Amino acid sequence: MKKIFDFIDLNAEIQWVIVIILIILITATLTFQIWKKVKPSNLVDEMMLRTKSWWGMCFIFLFASLVHPIVTYLGLAFLSFFTLREIYTLLKLRDSDRTVLLACYLSIPFQYYFAFQGWYTMFLIFIPVFLFIIIPFLLVLSGDTTDIISSMCILPTSLMLGVFGISHLGLLISFPEMNTGNISGKALLLFLIFITEANDIMQFICGKIFGKHKILPNVSPNKTWEGFIGGVICSMIIGYFMGFLTPLETLPLILISACIAILGFMGDAIISAVKRDFGVKDMSDVIPGHGGYLDRIDSLSTTSSPFFHLIYFLLLA
Repeated sequence: MKKIFDFIDLNAEIQWVIVIILIILITATLTFQIWKKVKPSNLVDEMMLRTKSWWGMCFIFLFASLVHPIVTYLGLAFLSFFTLREIYTLLKLRDSDRTVLLACYLSIPFQYYFAFQGWYTMFLIFIPVFLFIIIPFLLVLSGDTTDIISSMCILPTSLMLGVFGISHLGLLISFPEMNTGNISGKALLLFLIFITEANDIMQFICGKIFGKHKILPNVSPNKTWEGFIGGVICSMIIGYFMGFLTPLETLPLILISACIAILGFMGDAIISAVKRDFGVKDMSDVIPGHGGYLDRIDSLSTTSSPFFHLIYFLLLA
């Protein structure tokens, strides 16, 4: 594949992704503006608000993907920090839990340092092995055993949602075996983000247009079977056409795109259940039309790690 702009120091695949994303966003913006003039509705107002947020998130993720890896890692680490902070703001923690929060926050630089160095084993075991023992023990040291089992479950799970999954985005960039031969970690990162976000968008659009049969009425009433199936099918089609970002053959490419869509739906459903337990519509209002940090990365938190390990299995195992 040839470069679109020879004077820009980016490989051809990444240049094409940037152009495709910009074309999609420009088309969506113009379409919704015309739609609003022709037939105003609450749906088109919501889509315009979401499109504005997609512009912002697009530039953030593209910036993080294309700049120096250190900047990318710092950005992802801050994203994990603000995500944990968002969760802990809504959690009903015991007073004795608050000192243990420091250990949770301190896990962020360690996890991203292991990813930056490409230390695969330490990266994999630090949170799900060591911290799943250390954090409960720190809770025991506090001497407060009232409702301790709840804290032992909640705090490690927050690390899985806010740190472990998202840190795989960084590992894609720095892991040596993901950046050798015809494999590009940055291209794979863009593929993952693009398909995950495309699935979110297509599930939303298909659900709004065709949705009739609720899939999780007690958790997220707006989610429908039509939206879910439409999102999976659209993700498989989009994944096929974006396959130039990966070294995968057609069948594994389509299957991985379907997995991203299904796992993304699972992440969205998990956070919807968490928000229902908290009694809130959004985790926060930091992103207009989309809620908080976890509202936006709920899908990425559950697609990033499976995607990395599926790619590892298919290409390197």
